[in-house]
Amino acid sequence: MAPTSMAQALNAALRDAVAEDERVVVFGEDVGRLGGVFRITDGLQDAFGEQRCFDTPLAESGIVGFAIGMAMAGFRPVVEMQFDAFAFPAFEQVVSHVAKMRNRTRGAVELPMVIRVPFAGGIGGVEHHCDSSEAYYAHTPGLKVVAPATPTDAYAMLREAIGDPDPVVFLETKKLYWSKEDIKLPVTAEPIGRAVVRREGSDATLLAFGPGVPLALETAEAATAEGWDVQVVDLRSLVPFDDATVTEAVRRTGRCVVLQEAPGFAGVGAEIAARVQERCFHSLAAPVLRVSGFDIPYPPPKLEHVHLPSVDRVLDAIARLQWDDEPDATWLPGRGNDMEGAA
Repeated sequence: MAPTSMAQALNAALRDAVAEDERVVVFGEDVGRLGGVFRITDGLQDAFGEQRCFDTPLAESGIVGFAIGMAMAGFRPVVEMQFDAFAFPAFEQVVSHVAKMRNRTRGAVELPMVIRVPFAGGIGGVEHHCDSSEAYYAHTPGLKVVAPATPTDAYAMLREAIGDPDPVVFLETKKLYWSKEDIKLPVTAEPIGRAVVRREGSDATLLAFGPGVPLALETAEAATAEGWDVQVVDLRSLVPFDDATVTEAVRRTGRCVVLQEAPGFAGVGAEIAARVQERCFHSLAAPVLRVSGFDIPYPPPKLEHVHLPSVDRVLDAIARLQWDDEPDATWLPGRGNDMEGAA
């Protein structure tokens, strides 16, 4: 085994899928000769030719619209949106057609396509380059939405997404492209729709996906200094959602914090918190809390470290989960100022 980055794992998944299935085509802005902004498609055009991996005009709505037609014609298109907020011009195509075609045709027309979206912050990007847009897609019936956090999952889940008969929005955490694991490709992993416990613990459960997973693991290590044994669950898949694994994990600890980089109001974290509360109410020792980005447009690069969730903010939330046993129980003070709505 050798260290493999998430970028390399994604590239290998695309390469293997194109080699094994002549129906798979890869296209988007600069994915051909350049190999993509993050070099995820590097070498594909040289290996398979311009008909299997090609550049498109700078028109995201056209890219997705073209992919819809190709999928209806029997191909398996994999398109890249380049940056998260660049996908918004294509949103009408995604919501009105990609997500609804199977239902509209009573199952007669499938759209086996993958929309790759590099998303989330932490790279010092300017406006339109660091959005966390998962809530828009997860709220749209008819779409599967996944967010791998490891190279192993990146490879295995992209291969599964390409083979899926339904459309999949594949969220790739930009700041994790260079994270590495000692793996030998190809690799297998838990299927889409299955969460994984990354770290066992008995005092509290952190639920995270994509960029939140490394933060959750770092926080769990830091929590040991406070005497807390923290469990970390990598959700991996937002739609379909693994209620069984999440419920079992939260019931084991009785305390839960949900992490996301997106603004907190009406985010995916709110849905997760509601599902946990509904299913684990009698096992909870404290309310389910969220740690998120602030309810503001994404800030300039020099301020993103203030906006994004941090270890201290997550530790604050864990501290708030510790109840006093007296009848007039109050929250224990946190480790710092915790803005309302952000955690």
